[in-house]
Amino acid sequence: IPRPFVNYGLIAVTCLVFLFQSLLPPTAFENVAISFGMIPIVVRDLYPQPVAWLPDWANLVTYALLHADWLHLLSNMLFLWVFGDNIEDALGHFKYLIFYLGCAVLAALAHLLFNLDGNGPLIGASGAVAGVMGAYVLLFPHARVFVLAKIVWMIPLPLPAFWMLGFWIASQFFYLLVGSQESVAWWAHIGGFAAGIVLAFLLKRRGTPIFGGR
Repeated sequence: IPRPFVNYGLIAVTCLVFLFQSLLPPTAFENVAISFGMIPIVVRDLYPQPVAWLPDWANLVTYALLHADWLHLLSNMLFLWVFGDNIEDALGHFKYLIFYLGCAVLAALAHLLFNLDGNGPLIGASGAVAGVMGAYVLLFPHARVFVLAKIVWMIPLPLPAFWMLGFWIASQFFYLLVGSQESVAWWAHIGGFAAGIVLAFLLKRRGTPIFGGR
């Protein structure tokens, strides 16, 4: 597989942005989230953009570079590191970048659609990473993914990606339907996952099979 330098670059840039965030005092950290996160009423132009020089639509991308804490960052970057290289190889470097940014935008729009009057900032790469996972289900459903499972003690189990990632997206619907009170953007995850499937189908290299990866 050619070196996935776009995927490595996305991970590096996202980590550097969070490192910068983490060096800020708490109030400045919150101001960055408000300024560069995706706030539905700002994107809909119902409320002025906090950063005068930033177009309203830009927040549909910049939000994906911000994270609330180290756990939020590391969980997203772990999934991106595990799944992103194969998707970059299946799409090509430039189209993978377009794919990732497209998933981020469409995930944010899904969140906006179901939170039209939301006044809190959406932040995190979860929607874009969900897109990568959706693409993986389409292109590499049979690839084995090691999952830590506790039977008597924690052991790594090799499961087909379809089952592992299928369980993940099913859990997003479950938490949404039961009305989970966690501050998680379930619709952004679902929207990103669906966007990843569609965009991967449209952008994949000629000759790359769907439902492959055995």
